[in-house]
Amino acid sequence: MNNEVRVRFAPSPTGYLHLGSLRTALFNYLFARHNNGKFILRIEDTDQSRKVEGAVENLINIFNEMGLNFDEGPGIGGDFGPYFQSERLDTYKKYCDELLAKGHAYYSFETAEELEEMRRVQLTQGKQTMYDRRARQLTENEVKEKLASGIPHVIRLKVPLDSEIRFTDLIRGNVKIETNQVDDQVLLKSDGYPTYHLANVIDDHLMNISHIIRGEEWLTSVPKHIILYNAFGWKVPIMAHVPLILNPDKSKLSKRQGDVSTEDFLKKGYLKETLLNFMALLGWHPGEGEDREIFTIEELIGLFNIERVNSAGAVFNIEKLNWMNAEYIKQYDIDKLTELVIPYLNAGGIDTSDSAKTKRVVVAIRNYINKLDESAEQAGIYYKKVEMDAAQREITGTEISKQIFDNLILKVESLLEITIDNFKPVVSQVQKETGIKGKDLFMPLRLALTGVEHGPELGLIAYVLGKEEVLKRIKQVNQ
Repeated sequence: MNNEVRVRFAPSPTGYLHLGSLRTALFNYLFARHNNGKFILRIEDTDQSRKVEGAVENLINIFNEMGLNFDEGPGIGGDFGPYFQSERLDTYKKYCDELLAKGHAYYSFETAEELEEMRRVQLTQGKQTMYDRRARQLTENEVKEKLASGIPHVIRLKVPLDSEIRFTDLIRGNVKIETNQVDDQVLLKSDGYPTYHLANVIDDHLMNISHIIRGEEWLTSVPKHIILYNAFGWKVPIMAHVPLILNPDKSKLSKRQGDVSTEDFLKKGYLKETLLNFMALLGWHPGEGEDREIFTIEELIGLFNIERVNSAGAVFNIEKLNWMNAEYIKQYDIDKLTELVIPYLNAGGIDTSDSAKTKRVVVAIRNYINKLDESAEQAGIYYKKVEMDAAQREITGTEISKQIFDNLILKVESLLEITIDNFKPVVSQVQKETGIKGKDLFMPLRLALTGVEHGPELGLIAYVLGKEEVLKRIKQVNQ
């Protein structure tokens, strides 16, 4: 293995991309880019029963959309393929045979019923549920006879007993586990497919993976993996196990509590930049002197240090995510933002064929939304017909209101167009010339333009509606 940093994201194609998986992939990406290394995608599809059609394509599309580009993987290629584990079965079989030959693995012939009974007995005795290693006692002849008779079997790891495994995790420090507590893990299943543990170790070695950055749920599997590395005589990659993402009540973030897929958050109108920024700060901090919370992906790459990832679980705070997304929306390039908002406006029944007005609407609503799926609701006042109840019509029908409207119509007609900046001075002039101010001035204007008593500032409303529509609406109530 050379000194080049090579990391991998290795998901199973089982459906949506969980936010925890997105963060794991992001940490791998940031680590690789910070160290001028390689970021590899490998699809761990050896469990065919869990495979979801189209999941791989969906995953790749999301990463492309997020801008997390892989250096090697499906559709890209590379020197260490194939990148689907289901296409590497011969390799796993070869190395499993090597383990058998060296005495580091053995055949096991128990039925599912026997294994369940074993587990039941252990539970009643208050013992740890694990394989009781009974097949280790089989003689060579007994094994040959069973194989010759075609009895279904698996191949298990022969864990060295009465010793301990020690390793250093970049996030968790020194870890020590007694091997007697480590299960004789199945390596090759009866269908000829490898388990995660065997395939993972072989692929990481053959693909020259230098650092393994993955979720803490795999921490207890590390001893099995180190035993395998030692059995093969291979160097163990450097490891880092990132903490879980938690709900506010400290339970594990899962679909039972609501949306947890990256796709769901993108559909709701969370910007990809927001998601990357927010996920990066879940469990990681940029270091002393950095109290900002808004970072570009380039800044995150420059600052990222895996040892600054906290070992404790990180709480997913939806209020903070909404705040951050609102901040990004306020600063986003207006043309790009308009392009992103249009589908949400259309879905809300709003006609966006007038591109100039649509852009003005986006300028007006950007400070009032946390996510893009709120756009249609906020934009509604600029498109719906003005309708007022009797009490509101009474307000707009007074002599004072007529005086305001008459004065304003003359001034607006003299403008070339209404901008964000020139409507407010016009209203100030009306106030000065009529002596009408406060609620008596603003309420009739607001009702005439929108039909509602509260909303964005009048200057924004007039800017979005445009000169022609402003005059039309005021004249309608001033008849």
